[in-house]
Amino acid sequence: MTTLLHRPFGSHGKVHEITPASAGWRYVGFSLYRLRPGEVAAETTGDREVILVLVEGRASVSGGGQDWGVLGERLSVFEKTPPHSLYLPDGSAWQAVAETACTIAVCSAPGRGGHAARRIGPEGIVLTERGKGTNRRQIHNIAMEAEDVCDSLLVTEVFTPAGHWSSYPSHRHDEDDYPRITYLEETYYHRLNPANGFGIQRVYTDDLRLDETMAVQDGDVVCVPRGHHPCGAPYGFEMYYLNVMAGPLRKWRFVAAPEVEWILKRDA
Repeated sequence: MTTLLHRPFGSHGKVHEITPASAGWRYVGFSLYRLRPGEVAAETTGDREVILVLVEGRASVSGGGQDWGVLGERLSVFEKTPPHSLYLPDGSAWQAVAETACTIAVCSAPGRGGHAARRIGPEGIVLTERGKGTNRRQIHNIAMEAEDVCDSLLVTEVFTPAGHWSSYPSHRHDEDDYPRITYLEETYYHRLNPANGFGIQRVYTDDLRLDETMAVQDGDVVCVPRGHHPCGAPYGFEMYYLNVMAGPLRKWRFVAAPEVEWILKRDA
């Protein structure tokens, strides 16, 4: 199996843990808890900032010296209601006690103490359509660069209809050359509806020295260290993914793959 594709450790507890060291990069961390009612997840952030995303279910959350009450609303991610999230700076401790069965994503990147702990959403997060034709998808921007809530993190969710493409036209953000392009590592946490289906993700560079095509299952994570990274949802299966990006500059600037640049220009 490609080293870019990560299957869950199991179905319960902490089922993913991707660190900069394990991914072979410098910035992005991603872990995921699947909890039963009454179970607890707790961590300290150390020198990293964190966004907790309540992907599914409800949990009582404390962190950064505050009690944030019960976060979460949707019981299935495919309800497409805006997510509840919590930003915590470096040097924080947090705890989540599951009120229902819940899925909690822990998105992390280097922190610089530049932002205070705060709730993110669901207020102000709007399901927005992007793209045309079979490249149409819907976006929840949780913490993109228009929202000054983080030092490093960029976090968003994407819903791709069955039979459509996403993260397309193929593009890359693997050079530190702002404003033309920014260097951003990225993880994709995939979900599928129905859950027994599959999706496709390709990660490739222009010179094809990296060229991996993966069949992703419900619950998989794909790491994108460099290169282009389009996703396809087969007919009959809706695809969701949670993106986490970070790099030396909190800006998202990309360059299209040469073979699809004409599509990007046509659909602009």
